[in-house]
Amino acid sequence: MIALDKNRAKTERYVADYEKIEGEIAAHEPIWLHQIRKEAISRFQELGFPTIKEEEWRHTNVTPIVKREFTLAGAAAIDSLPDTIHHVTFPDSDFTQLVFVNGFFSPRLSHLNSLQDGIRVESLAQAIACDANALEPYLSRLGSYEEHPFAALNTALFRDGAYVHIKKGVVARTPIHLLFISTSPKQAVVSYPRTLVVAGAESQATIIESYAGVEGEVYFTNAVTEIAVGENAVIEHYKLQRESAQAFHIANMLFYLDRSSNFASHSISLGGSLVRNNVNAALNDEGIECTLNGLVMAAGKQHIDNHTYIDHARPHCASHELYKNIVDDHATGVFKGKILVRRDSQKTDAKQTNMTLLLSDEASIDSMPQLEIYADDVKCTHGATTGRLDENALFYLRTRGIGKPAAKNLLTYAFANEIINRIRIDAVREQLEQILRERLPFEQND
Repeated sequence: MIALDKNRAKTERYVADYEKIEGEIAAHEPIWLHQIRKEAISRFQELGFPTIKEEEWRHTNVTPIVKREFTLAGAAAIDSLPDTIHHVTFPDSDFTQLVFVNGFFSPRLSHLNSLQDGIRVESLAQAIACDANALEPYLSRLGSYEEHPFAALNTALFRDGAYVHIKKGVVARTPIHLLFISTSPKQAVVSYPRTLVVAGAESQATIIESYAGVEGEVYFTNAVTEIAVGENAVIEHYKLQRESAQAFHIANMLFYLDRSSNFASHSISLGGSLVRNNVNAALNDEGIECTLNGLVMAAGKQHIDNHTYIDHARPHCASHELYKNIVDDHATGVFKGKILVRRDSQKTDAKQTNMTLLLSDEASIDSMPQLEIYADDVKCTHGATTGRLDENALFYLRTRGIGKPAAKNLLTYAFANEIINRIRIDAVREQLEQILRERLPFEQND
């Protein structure tokens, strides 16, 4: 009873946030969504915040989030992006760009001039108000919040976010950039960005999600992304997480893939004090190809955790997964990846690899690749490697006149660049390469 009371006390202020806004959102939303919100906040109360006693959270302690009192973020009217986060945009590109400040759409900072027929890109709140019936089959339906307290909390409390719909057969000519900015100059705030992407059959598009905030500010981003990929559709997805070093970031990404679709997601985690990404891909029909790539660069006292889950529910599907971690100083990392091959999912081809480079004696990683297979005609592999820089390679570079710090950085750069090179969008790849060069300068000698 005592433990239950303590858990309830920790959730009370979030329930109070929901009660504060329930009347307002209920007045502008359909009954089906209001009911989902009520069920979600109720489920959050039942689950409470996860603890390290739970297997899925054994290596990630969310106490720093639970103890901190975050104020529910409201819409922040700013006329321009802070100078410190201009680097997260792509100013020389022709991307369609939606910008959200503390989870709310900012028309002033967005530009939709390059939109073409057959593509909707708009505020989720606006889409709910104007066309809720189109969203009902997807919003909060693709992934269950029953076992995920942070997803339940987002479902109950999100106010706005991004909605992208690509009609059947439409090919997006330019990438769609969804930029989520957090700012909390006076007090720590929590925001609940929500993204829903629906790609019709035979459509093609590139979606970029960026998360960033003003360096030095403390805030909490609790995000949920749902992407439904239709039959024969081709979707390339990027998540670029460059939060403040003092920020907290919890994200649930849910990918629902239909017959013969091709989906690739690239997750890059560079910022944040405590970060957890839950990535779930459901391969729900035959002929699907799914790729999950990830890169983590953690330093200082950062903690970055990636949990991935690929569900092979039908036969003749392929999945490819490569996550790399670079962990320095006193930072810690977690990778837990699970591939489930169900009983009737014959001819599955799945490969999962996690590779970690530890750059200091104090850095650490918990790596747990897993296969759970119930079919007998499959080709599945998984593996993990953890180590330090190759001493022979370092020696070779030193004999070529390269100083020790530069040699270490050059080898680390090469390790990370395997993921960066898989990024097909030039502007994104070049920006990330520049970040790597700034963090890992190798054009100097001792």
